[in-house]
Amino acid sequence: MTDRGSTADRFPPGTTVRTFRHDPPHHTRLPRYARGKRGVVVEPEGRAELADVSAQGRPDAPVEQIYAVRFAARDLWGEGDHHVVLDLWESYLEESEEDAGGAASHER
Repeated sequence: MTDRGSTADRFPPGTTVRTFRHDPPHHTRLPRYARGKRGVVVEPEGRAELADVSAQGRPDAPVEQIYAVRFAARDLWGEGDHHVVLDLWESYLEESEEDAGGAASHER
């Protein structure tokens, strides 16, 4: 179920975010290598059912905004001069301290 642009986006493009560092006992689409990492929102990708819930066969999966988030490869793996873009559900993200403190970091 996808619904593009039906609500205001919590994280506009350029917002610095951090992924949650949780390790749930169930399926999640947040890769382990990206947990607790800082990235920059590239753009919203639409809305879809949260895979963590729908993968369990539950009919109550919430529909959330998905964001394309860019990470520096060196931040994920300790080396590399390229970037990696992951599509992540909103509940995996929180505003990074850089943006929350009023000093927005808009990496490009």
